[in-house]
Amino acid sequence: MFIRSLLSANVLPLRCFSSSAINVLKTGDILRQARIFTNEDVLEYSKVSHDSNPMHFDSELARNTGFEDRLVQGMLVAALFPRIISSHFPGAVYVSQSLNFKLPVYIGDKVAGVVQAISLKENKKRYIVKFKTSCFRNDEILVLDGEAMAILPTLAVEQVHSME
Repeated sequence: MFIRSLLSANVLPLRCFSSSAINVLKTGDILRQARIFTNEDVLEYSKVSHDSNPMHFDSELARNTGFEDRLVQGMLVAALFPRIISSHFPGAVYVSQSLNFKLPVYIGDKVAGVVQAISLKENKKRYIVKFKTSCFRNDEILVLDGEAMAILPTLAVEQVHSME
């Protein structure tokens, strides 16, 4: 159920390639996907991760602590990055991720995850790719950034198909 909700219609694939028309990943290329985080997402993620922080469940506590409302778990937001990469490169192996949490994400927020290829290196018929990673709330407010490293089986970018 949780995995299905992560792959559900709440995910809106957006693609932007700054280089080739044949969809081969190059340095500078950008991949994006957006989703709206729901109460169910937060609850299901909490069950899987055992993250029982009341900031995710108690609106009054969150507001009394200085937030607008209940928070989406930061690691749930960051899960956009491996999803973007694996949806475009089936068989990708996510190797590392650094994260800098800038601002909160609230339930109901639309968040766009963006990965930009910043370096590519071939190694034994596979590709080691370093990505700049960012998440934006409502398409403009930076809430999360960092870098990711993934091993890709190919640089051919696959079309994302709707999961509906």
